[in-house]
Amino acid sequence: MKRIMLATAATALLAGTAQAEDVKVGVIFGFTGPLESITPAMADGAELAMKEVSESGAFLDGSTVTPVRADSTCVDATAATAAAERLVTAEGVKGIVGADCSGVSSAVLQNVSRPNGIVQISPSSTSPGLSQVEDDGLFFRTAPSDARQGEVMADIISERGITSAAVTYTNNDYGLGLANSFAEAFKAKGGEVTIQAAHDDGKADYSAEIGALSSAGGEILVVAGYVDQGGRGIVQGALDSGAFDTFYFPDGMYGQTLLDAFGDDIEGSFGDLPSADGDNANTFQTLAKDAGFDGTSPYTGESYDAAALMLLAMQAAGSSDPAEYKDHLFDVANAPGEKILPGELAKGLQLLSEGQDIDYVGATGVEFVEPGESRGTFREYDIKDGAFETVGFR
Repeated sequence: MKRIMLATAATALLAGTAQAEDVKVGVIFGFTGPLESITPAMADGAELAMKEVSESGAFLDGSTVTPVRADSTCVDATAATAAAERLVTAEGVKGIVGADCSGVSSAVLQNVSRPNGIVQISPSSTSPGLSQVEDDGLFFRTAPSDARQGEVMADIISERGITSAAVTYTNNDYGLGLANSFAEAFKAKGGEVTIQAAHDDGKADYSAEIGALSSAGGEILVVAGYVDQGGRGIVQGALDSGAFDTFYFPDGMYGQTLLDAFGDDIEGSFGDLPSADGDNANTFQTLAKDAGFDGTSPYTGESYDAAALMLLAMQAAGSSDPAEYKDHLFDVANAPGEKILPGELAKGLQLLSEGQDIDYVGATGVEFVEPGESRGTFREYDIKDGAFETVGFR
């Protein structure tokens, strides 16, 4: 249900009094770091929505939108905070799409977004801890929490007849949250977690970690890590030593670089990642292809949706002021209202300017639940013949 807001007539009046401006929106992702191979497409997804809104001529009385990129590094909270501070104080952004990884998203929220009253929408920060943070109503995410992904992982692994698993996770909020969520759900299904051990990114040698995992044993190794960092090192060590030959790869490990690195050695492994299904996802992927990037890459649809929702909320409020538009995000994201699909942002802007309700569906079927996050859909995949093969959606 939508939150109770001011009458639509009042919203329309506000929209009618807006002054045209160039609205800057920050895009802060890990362009360097353990997810650097997937973040360019994420940024392209967010900027595609901004371009669509800007070119519509229907946004805030002819206002335009300019994206401003910054590097979160994914893992360095100090660097991410400094980058976000620059976006706010030097660039004057009216909102932030990002960050990508949970720990840096939390740092940006507490050190920059809250003190400055800036709305922040992450398309990929999935730590369950972010559901409980103090955010002053400023933090949202179009990705689902790992509390749900852990349950999905347990379902997929159990349904394949696997009863024991070793778990290694990157030593941060994302890795720990996902590992704990999976372990709890898997044990509830009667599965055995033989070991749950952290690994640090940036190491040249993971033999000690592999030794502990090998000693504990298990039918499969769950790698809740990063595809361009420690997770890859763990997989390499496990293959080199013969400790494991079948792996489960959740979202942080999904990417072409995984296939490029290991090829046939990980044949038969499998995993999941948040990903929408159906006509709307296909429409977005076509839009992305036409724009020159891969719309099937992780979190590209969620990035498009994050930027779209932010801009539609501004339109609903008749203002780019975060203090005004933050209270409209639930309204534009959820029913009732005219459904808005990928590529239909101009239609959504026009309806809002007329004081009508919209229900933004977008690329990933967004429906916000408290405290401002998407329930999400997950794609189950197998690694077969050197490619990711979709099994189904959950």
